[in-house]
Amino acid sequence: MRQRHSFHLDRGNHSVTVNVRSGWITETELLVDGKELAFHRVHGHGVYPLTLSAQLTGEPPAPVSVRLDRTGVPEHPLACVLELGDATHPMPERTDH
Repeated sequence: MRQRHSFHLDRGNHSVTVNVRSGWITETELLVDGKELAFHRVHGHGVYPLTLSAQLTGEPPAPVSVRLDRTGVPEHPLACVLELGDATHPMPERTDH
């Protein structure tokens, strides 16, 4: 059975979204301001923890990464954390996807 998870957070002038589609193949994409900046594909149900990294546009460009991990809770099996600068920000799972 195919599962979908979507996490989103606005930080500063940027919108960060992480989409996970799992089944026979698990695909994870990192979107910043609606543009795909990182993508990961693996056969099976995914390997966690998983970190995707990219650069935010601006002067100077800023590194950004998101870390996905299993929670062990059936209702919300994945957790996502945004790492920007020296700070980490939990990303809430969207329910409107």
